[in-house]
Amino acid sequence: MVTRGLHGGLARCAYREPVATPAVGQTGEAGRVDRLGPFSPVGVYLLVRAVGVVVVAWMASHNHVDTPLTHLLAEWDGQWYLGIAHGGYDGAPAGLTDAMGVRDAFTSMGYLPGYPAVVAAVGLLPGLGLLGAALWISAIAGSVAALGVARLGTLVTGSPRAGLILVALFAGAPMAIALSMAYTEALFCALAAWALVGVLERRWLLAGACTASAGLVRPTGNALVLAVVLAALHELWTRRDDRRALVAVVLAPVGLVAWLAWVASRTDRLTGWFELRSRGWNDGFDSTSRAGQHLLDVLSGQNVVLMDIVAVASLLGAAVLLVLCARTVPWPLVVYAGTMLAVVAFTNGFTTTYARLLLPAAFVLLIPVARALAECEDRTQLGLVTGAVLVGSWIGGYALAVYPNAI
Repeated sequence: MVTRGLHGGLARCAYREPVATPAVGQTGEAGRVDRLGPFSPVGVYLLVRAVGVVVVAWMASHNHVDTPLTHLLAEWDGQWYLGIAHGGYDGAPAGLTDAMGVRDAFTSMGYLPGYPAVVAAVGLLPGLGLLGAALWISAIAGSVAALGVARLGTLVTGSPRAGLILVALFAGAPMAIALSMAYTEALFCALAAWALVGVLERRWLLAGACTASAGLVRPTGNALVLAVVLAALHELWTRRDDRRALVAVVLAPVGLVAWLAWVASRTDRLTGWFELRSRGWNDGFDSTSRAGQHLLDVLSGQNVVLMDIVAVASLLGAAVLLVLCARTVPWPLVVYAGTMLAVVAFTNGFTTTYARLLLPAAFVLLIPVARALAECEDRTQLGLVTGAVLVGSWIGGYALAVYPNAI
């Protein structure tokens, strides 16, 4: 549903004047978003994620999965992050390999250092261990992300209720189980959400610092770098007497560029990181779009499994939501989500991971849905949000406890 009146007009404007809200700590409707008692963003987020984890445990039990739940939440790439946290890039356990079953001196560098570095630091706390540290970090980072997502939704729509609904939809999205795993999604989403809040509130140090940090967590930090730098340059162009946005222009690319430069120095190849990811995980750029071919295969019924349908539905749904966002969401957020979608669609890799890879864009893409639900009756809101959370939780449980290669 397209917004009405003043809020709709402001949200559709070319970012120059986002919906006005009080600064953090001030009073007003947006300032009250974190004081809604048990329905606070963090409360909503943790409740939805608890449902997702319980569904995983239930499905694992009914499918006779012997792996303990905590270890199940650290499968696949989680083992790499824990291994790097334990021994660094040169001391990760020898049994870890790339997606092709190969291991060489550079394989571990396919994973960025931000998340394992935080895990290693927190893991020094007595009695916690690396696995416990990893899962706690994801829970805490997810809670921080929930606060940022709620504020972002409120800034765009002018409705704290829409912000809370956005948190629930984000936390219950298909493959949101990754937010509760020893994976980078929760930490990256926290940094991305607050970077975009910084852009909308013109808090350029916040935007730049969060973006620089995100560039050390996930390679798709490039989408965030692009959005923040373009927004800052726009600010510098339109407000030439105010140079504070220059901070974001300088800071935003630092993390990702520093990482790529370090890998280049270790591999003696300027494109070293891209080459090892392409060689070990088939993650290179695909101008013909493997996603497009996958879409045709699924629509034709060729060897279709459930996770193929989820992957295609995620891509098509993201594309439709991006079009809706283009009408009602400030353009830096559209640039971020659109670039994220393009990276997923035009990169080789496992097609069944599309839903997870799109998760960091979900809290932007779902803003039009949250806005529409916020205008519905309470009973309708609760029913639709609950249904979305249950479906998303079931998909995450199936991917983690049943399907062999969906994460």
